[in-house]
Amino acid sequence: MDQTAEADSANLFQIILISIIATIGGFLFGFDSGVINGTIDGLRAELAESEWAISFSVASMLMGCAVGAMVAGRTADIFGRRSVLIVAALFFFVSAWGSGVATGAVEFVCYRILGGLAVGAASVLAPAYISEITPASIRGRLSSIQQVAIIVGLTVAFLSNYFLAGAAGGSTSEFWLGFAAWRWMFWIEMVPAAIFFFALFAIPESPRFLVIKDRHEQASGVLARLFGDSASQRKLEEIKSSIATDHKPRLADLMDNGKIRPIVWIGIGLAVFQQLVGINVVFYYGAVLWQSVGFTEDNALLINVIMGVVSIGAVIVALSVIDKIGRKPLLLIGSAGMTITLGTMMICFFNASVNEAGDLVLPGFWGPLALFSGVAYAAMFNLSWGPVMWVMLGEMFPNQIRGSGLGVSGFFQWFANFCVTLTFPILLVSITLGGAYAIYFLGALVSIFFVSKMVNETKGIELEDMKGFE
Repeated sequence: MDQTAEADSANLFQIILISIIATIGGFLFGFDSGVINGTIDGLRAELAESEWAISFSVASMLMGCAVGAMVAGRTADIFGRRSVLIVAALFFFVSAWGSGVATGAVEFVCYRILGGLAVGAASVLAPAYISEITPASIRGRLSSIQQVAIIVGLTVAFLSNYFLAGAAGGSTSEFWLGFAAWRWMFWIEMVPAAIFFFALFAIPESPRFLVIKDRHEQASGVLARLFGDSASQRKLEEIKSSIATDHKPRLADLMDNGKIRPIVWIGIGLAVFQQLVGINVVFYYGAVLWQSVGFTEDNALLINVIMGVVSIGAVIVALSVIDKIGRKPLLLIGSAGMTITLGTMMICFFNASVNEAGDLVLPGFWGPLALFSGVAYAAMFNLSWGPVMWVMLGEMFPNQIRGSGLGVSGFFQWFANFCVTLTFPILLVSITLGGAYAIYFLGALVSIFFVSKMVNETKGIELEDMKGFE
């Protein structure tokens, strides 16, 4: 049966619904990443004493993300994809509550790290889970829903921050029940976290995990639910055949003759380059960034919302074409587009001046040009590296090393995220905003050569046929 016929015969409504539930984790990933953007003034006023402490408080979640991504892949091979996602949903809920009630920097950091564990787990497991329940012909589109969910989560966080700060008269002003608005920004996340937790009980475990655990009858039932009775047995035999010659998954499988497999290096490269272009500086420090060049807090928060809406549109475009033109072309388009837009922003920020109050100001047309380039940059990222990196990590590894490969790649992705996030305030002071963006510009430029030379296409290849890029 060809891939088109397989997609037609599959229970597409079930598959899409299950994929949407799995990507609520992506929504929480985005919300948790974006909510910090509007709370920095509150953290500065109530929890920290120095800019370094603020920077560490913002970046602390990413330490948890790195550990969560690393541990989740291997843990999911032992306990199941869905089971680990359920635990992640609980962590999201507790982290949202604790971040809002924290009265000290150490307490706040602990709750943010807990949330980071959840974000790290969701970031690698949701696309992996989706790739394991979908036909190859539509796998890219459905896996891309993860990035749509992430950007929607970011945008909802930006909107929530904007309206809460506006209603209270500022993020540090008192809001409901005597608590400052910035605390409510965190507590809003408890609602989708609770929805995610209960919805996960309505979706099945990954059939590939069930086969690995010799639970063939359950796997057959899940496959019948997803692909229909006639196709389920064929799919079951394909999975069993691909696993039969292998032992149980283990971290040592990432090595071959004492060397790390090339496919693992490619996964790490994709993960790291996604962060070296500086996208999370916009996510975490967007309000600070635009305020630093002359915009008010209110305008800066509104710019975040605009960038979020544009990003959603870009991801939807990527979703519609990823299974037609492929993964590698989108990565190359995105790298080229980000190189141009980051280069333009770099030039704009190098032309910023300092007013009497010591604040950066973009004179003349430099301000509008920087704003336009920033929005275009976010659009290019979300047309390409945003969704495609996660799609490729979820599908490019052979069955034997998918969990471990995802875990290692996810660890490096979040570690790079942590480094970029932690160093941005330092770069802002030491080499100016233009200097910081020069580094991100170079990251985008080098990524063009990395994709051209190292990355192969995975469009339309069944997971059981993934052999790596060796």
